[in-house]
Amino acid sequence: MVPFGGYSMPVLYEDLGVRESHMWTREKASLFDVSHMVQHYLKGPGAQGLLSKLTPASLEPLENHQSTLSCFLHPGTGGIVDDSIITKLAPQSYYFVTNAACRDKDLKYLADNIEQWRRDGNPEVEWQVLDGHGLIALQGPLAPQLLEPLLVDMKEDTLRQLYFGQSKFVKLRTQSGGETAPVLISRGGYTGEDGFEISIPPENTREVTEFLLTLSGNDRLRLAGLGARDSLRLEAGMCLYGHDLDDTTTPVEGGLSWVIGKDRRADGGFNGSEVVLQQLKPKKDGGTGVARRRIGLMSEGRPAREGAEIVSPEGEKLGTITSGCPSPSLQKNIAMGYIKTGFQKSGTEVAVVVRGKKHKATVTKMPFVPSKYWKGGASPG
Repeated sequence: MVPFGGYSMPVLYEDLGVRESHMWTREKASLFDVSHMVQHYLKGPGAQGLLSKLTPASLEPLENHQSTLSCFLHPGTGGIVDDSIITKLAPQSYYFVTNAACRDKDLKYLADNIEQWRRDGNPEVEWQVLDGHGLIALQGPLAPQLLEPLLVDMKEDTLRQLYFGQSKFVKLRTQSGGETAPVLISRGGYTGEDGFEISIPPENTREVTEFLLTLSGNDRLRLAGLGARDSLRLEAGMCLYGHDLDDTTTPVEGGLSWVIGKDRRADGGFNGSEVVLQQLKPKKDGGTGVARRRIGLMSEGRPAREGAEIVSPEGEKLGTITSGCPSPSLQKNIAMGYIKTGFQKSGTEVAVVVRGKKHKATVTKMPFVPSKYWKGGASPG
């Protein structure tokens, strides 16, 4: 157990080591307790307007129960306060999840911005933090067939027609023979595998979790901890806030330009847009560009961990590693970090410095392991 975001969290469970748990997720299914994450509702006539001010997301085109990855940004700098998945539940009604490690900072940021929004005479918003709600992540190729038996309304196509980035309120069966209040299931996750994140009311969290584990059996489903979660997300090329992203990093530097909607690029109006939109254009086109970019790396020798230097073959410092580990799936060292603009092209040969020694490394496209999100087509499981 380790302290994480104000909670005591398991790095691993006694039945599987970190590598074994990682591979179990890739081959079968794992259940992650991520109830430490902070869940929010924002609704009211000003909800979309406020979120459009705080993030560069294109919210208008979103259909009901569709989600998008975005970032809350600082005014003036465009630095990332936190990254978040934002889900549109209905017109002017949104659900979003933020990181536990940023809880105090995020809550102050949101409270301050809502207060200013109201002082400026904008349409009203209602903000609710879902303290006490559970959040579990069922991840892996067996996830659909394990979740399906818990659905009260067991239509054959319920999960087949729920695609990556979509969500749905459903009722789940309980071990006692009853059913839960409506829970929100969202198709997606932090591993690159098919799966679901399930937001559960406090009174049902433990019962649903235990019933899912019991019904699935430990030949198909195991609990997984922070160790496997970290290596899985790194293989999937996903950022960990506080390591790969922080308050000084903009979406463009962080390789997240794609979260800036087409309409937002034209109209701006979000925190830091005066900086971020200029960064999208290189200097030769009249913009400012950026001096560094987030990249993936594969390296030889000892694995490069957070803080290791990225250097040119001649020894010039080019950047810094922000996350790194041996990849259980690839049996190679993988890492993520920031490199000087001009060296970010896939295939560029560099080196990483580990314990004072240089090891060959190559800039590599992410994700390192292909994602398996359910977007239709062949059966998901």
